[in-house]
Amino acid sequence: MYKHFFKRVLDFCISLIALICISPILLVVTIWLHFANKGAGAFFTQVRIGKNGRFFKIYKYKSMTDQRGDNGELLPDAQRLTKVGRFVRSTSMDELPQLFNVLKGDMSLIGPRPLPIEYKPYFNEEEQHRHDVLPGITGWAQVNGRKSVTWGQKLTYDIEYVKNLSLMLDLKILWLTVYKVLKREDVGVETSGVVHFNNYRSDEWTKEGKLDKIDAAKKEMQEIMNKYNIKW
Repeated sequence: MYKHFFKRVLDFCISLIALICISPILLVVTIWLHFANKGAGAFFTQVRIGKNGRFFKIYKYKSMTDQRGDNGELLPDAQRLTKVGRFVRSTSMDELPQLFNVLKGDMSLIGPRPLPIEYKPYFNEEEQHRHDVLPGITGWAQVNGRKSVTWGQKLTYDIEYVKNLSLMLDLKILWLTVYKVLKREDVGVETSGVVHFNNYRSDEWTKEGKLDKIDAAKKEMQEIMNKYNIKW
């Protein structure tokens, strides 16, 4: 009952109440980022993988400017990240706009983090089960390391969550999330080694001699990127 009914009811009610309560904070942060990002806007959207593999647009606060070099290419992330953006990231406030995704039913408060759609061709059969539930703002993988665990560990945590989804587990994740946000743990740069999932999986398949799978996944990924105008 919790998984199929009460979880969604709680998600909606808590998100609505939270948005009403923090609306003054959201307004201040939005104005703050608008000026700090030098006209680049306070929000950005990105297409992610949702429940049952359905694509949806996720909302986040934008923590970087759109500054470009002489060649017209975007400057490195480190140069575009503003002081305000760094603060918003370190406090995880950049995730707050996803409360609107929860209201819409695209996301849950707690679940596997929604990943970029270009990663879709690289999941194995077991990992596809992370999409059996709504993706979440926070999840089991996030409170067990976030940026300090490998892709293999993250996906293992996601599957573990799906198999053991319960009210008690969600409450535990919620408590650990608040604790880690207050301590500002596991925020900032990636420290687990390989940043992009497609590279991680390609390395695995190369060691296993599955070069045909790499070629097929690359082709499918490129088709997705072209369709949704995604630039690497």
